[in-house]
Amino acid sequence: MKKENIDNIVDYVVDLCELPSPSGFTKKTEKYLKEEFYNMGYEPQVTNKGSVIVEVGGKGSPLVLAAHVDTLGAMVRAIKDNGKLRFTKIGGYPANNIEQENCIIHTRDGKEYTATIQLEKASTHVHKNIEDIKRDNKSLEIVLDEVVDSKEDVEELGIRTGDFISFDPRTVVTESGYIKSRHLDDKASAGILMELAHYLKENEISLNRKIYLVFTSYEEVGHGGAAGIPEDIVEMISVDMGAVGDDLETDEHKVSICAKDSGGPYDYDLTTNLINIAEDKELNFAVDIYPHYGSDVDVTLRSGFDIKHGLIGPGVFASHGYERTHVEGLKNTFKLINSYITNKY
Repeated sequence: MKKENIDNIVDYVVDLCELPSPSGFTKKTEKYLKEEFYNMGYEPQVTNKGSVIVEVGGKGSPLVLAAHVDTLGAMVRAIKDNGKLRFTKIGGYPANNIEQENCIIHTRDGKEYTATIQLEKASTHVHKNIEDIKRDNKSLEIVLDEVVDSKEDVEELGIRTGDFISFDPRTVVTESGYIKSRHLDDKASAGILMELAHYLKENEISLNRKIYLVFTSYEEVGHGGAAGIPEDIVEMISVDMGAVGDDLETDEHKVSICAKDSGGPYDYDLTTNLINIAEDKELNFAVDIYPHYGSDVDVTLRSGFDIKHGLIGPGVFASHGYERTHVEGLKNTFKLINSYITNKY
């Protein structure tokens, strides 16, 4: 795999992370994907619920490779009398993971306002025992970077209940190859699939089957893969993240092959094939079981599809927080996918 392919993946990941896309608010990311795939020479389609589908070639035994481009975020729940905002979470994460984070409020008429998520009792010079306060959407509030002192002041800006809130990704690529950012779940794997499409087109690669790439927009709230999946598929692989932590073999340098998550075991034959390929290609990989995890393909199965299913992804540390992966993890994931769709196993 050439360095330029890795560089392309990193560029795609950085671009995607910079685009705000909490679940249900993915229009900018959809537009970006459509433009990039058109420029590659493909004909992307957008479903009613906002998934982007790209057919990249091949014939027979259709396979979907799915990544999600929606992220964690929040929504304005209420405007306080003092001009601060209460929020409700979009997706699952502990509230302490967003304390002191910069954010943007996106109004329904297209305005954007910067803000910071702070503890109500934020100053250690005023309040004792701040560390003992439970962090939740009652103790945390959103402080606008605007001169506002009342609910009426905020409403005059056009901010209303139900406006989306995105978090500052703080994306950093280090010289040692680490990528630190919010939303690497799942924009790291979305970037991998984008470069896969580019690589296939540029090199006129022959595929061993029909391949769709699907980028879903509601995975973080549990129904990304419930609709908009091509009806003719016989297999589907969620290309998501490999969770790093206790009892797990993966790390940021590996591709993780999931054998089981909270939805149950993944297909035996498909998972075994992925393991065999990883061994044959001498990839840096791990086989893992994720105790608190669900993927798009789990939802697709529950929607009634009769398919074989799998889950892989680069190792991502501190999932649903300020996350980190490494270019080696991206590379190993790319190689595993490419080998699976271009060789017969």
